[in-house]
This record gives sequence, structure tokens and C-alpha cells, in this order.
Amino acid sequence: MAHTSLELEAGRALGTDRPSGRWRGWALPIAALVAWWYVSRNAGGTHGILVSPAQVWHTAIGQAESGALWRALSASLARELTGFAIGTTAGLALGALLSVSKLADRAIGPSFNTFKQVSLFAWIPLISVWFGLGDVAKVVFLSLAALVPVVVHTSDGIRAVPPALLEVARVFRYSKWQTVTHVVLPAALPSVFTGIYLALIYSWLATLGAEYLLVAGSGIGNTLVDGSEQFRMDLVVFGVIVIGVTGWALNALARAIQRRWFTHAHHARQTQ
Repeated sequence: MAHTSLELEAGRALGTDRPSGRWRGWALPIAALVAWWYVSRNAGGTHGILVSPAQVWHTAIGQAESGALWRALSASLARELTGFAIGTTAGLALGALLSVSKLADRAIGPSFNTFKQVSLFAWIPLISVWFGLGDVAKVVFLSLAALVPVVVHTSDGIRAVPPALLEVARVFRYSKWQTVTHVVLPAALPSVFTGIYLALIYSWLATLGAEYLLVAGSGIGNTLVDGSEQFRMDLVVFGVIVIGVTGWALNALARAIQRRWFTHAHHARQTQ
């Protein structure tokens, strides 16, 4: 009986205690779709600025059937994941260095704190001069977008490890490697994962900015540019929807990986 009560409480907290709970998130999109259809039908058709959902749907089908959607999306995701991987790897290394080395913190910390205050888009002129205007420049730009949150959250997470845990490790005579793997990493992982999650989101947003501001090429950002230049609002709205859905999918994937990792780590600790 108590177990059932706990399940009901958990269901209420998650909004899944009844079948209707899981569909609440669809209420706003459906209402927006209905409002969009109504306004486009009664006002949008006269000047072509606000296209109808049907027009966007036909454009989506055309983009998918021609392969333009998949070419643009794969190009954007390839840039995003490359920049994310480079920025995250460098961010983990730099964040760990700043948190464990007082010398590095004094030598590099002030410069990094100044660097992170500069708007990301302010680096585009320098990047375009140093690396050109092609894919290399875009990947460098995305790497910078991913770097900062990973460095900050990795450094903060390691520094926030409770001293009592480190004292316990010393009492049990853990080696440095054992202290890092069994004490520091488990305590810092939530903060580290937050930094990686933000890096994934920021690098996706930066992908669109890079494609919009640097040399045109294949990509979802360039789909928006083409639609704007051709005054094809159906193509612009289609690109915005693809961007939103892709961002949602990346967010869901990151959350799923995080939950799976922590669940696996929890079970591993219970079996030890």
C-alpha cells in the first residue's frame, strides 16, 4: 500500500499520474497552430507575409522529397557536433586544470574570466580574418561557444567537492587516482554534465549564427537566408520549425544520456 502511495506521489510530481498528464505539453503548440491557421486564413493571404500552415507543410514535403532538407540538416549537425566535440574536450581539460592547479588558476584564470565576458559574436571579425569564411571558421566559432560553459561548470564542480569527502579518502589512504575516480568525479559530475549540456545547446544556436553571418553554404541557417532573400515566408517558417525541432531533439537526447549515466552510476555504487 505504501509502495502504491509513493508511486502516486511520484506520478503527481511528474504529471503522469493519469494519461492526460503527458499530453499537457501539447496544449500550447496546438493552440498556437490553431491561431496561426485562423490569422493566416483571415489576414495573411492578402499580403503574403503570414503564410498558412498548409503552405509550410507543402514546402516541408518538397524539401524532404528533393533531399534539400537532409543535406542542409546534415551539414549543420556535422558542424555543430564537430565544434561541440572540440570545445567540450578543451573545456574539460582547461576546467580541470584551473580547479586543481593554483599556478594555472593565477596565470590563466584572470585572462579566461575576461575572455568569457566578450560576446561570442564579437569574435567573428577576428575569426574570419584568421580562418577565412568557410567551414573551418564556423567550427572554430562553435568550439568557442561550447568551450566557456564546460570550463566554468567543470571548474566549479571540482572546486565544490566537499572537503569532508577528501578527508575520508585520505583516511582510507586512497591513491590520487582512486581519489579522483571514486570521490572527485562522482561529486563533480552533475556540474560537469550541466556544462556539457549547455555546450550542446549553445553550439547549436551558434551554428545558426555562423551560417547566417559567414559565407553561405549548405545548412539550415542558409535555408533561412535563401527564404528571406527570395521573400518566401513558407521557407523561412519551415526553417524555423526545423531549427526548433532539432534543438528539442538535442535537448531530449542530452537529458536521456544524463539520466542513463546517473542511473548506471547509482546501480554500480549499490552493487559495490
